Amino acid sequence: MRVARRFFISGRVQGVGFRYFTQDVALREGVAGFVRNCRDGRVEAVIEGDAEAVARVERSLRSGPGGARVERVMVLDEDATGYDRFDILATG
Repeated sequence: MRVARRFFISGRVQGVGFRYFTQDVALREGVAGFVRNCRDGRVEAVIEGDAEAVARVERSLRSGPGGARVERVMVLDEDATGYDRFDILATG
């Protein structure tokens, strides 16, 4: 079953390679969507794909890359929109 979730990750998550880490995990898990830095210091990611793959990506986002310190992850369920690739977007 295809699901979509929007994540807002807080903590030390900018300037530590979090977007590239997220893209690597997403490509490995075969999910689509995007990741971007937010102006308020968080990272936003929309992940869409098989429910189990999305859950594995979520687990990775909760730890982040080596230099990150994830303090909070807010998760919102969304309707799947049919993303067909994974992108790193400009700050939004």
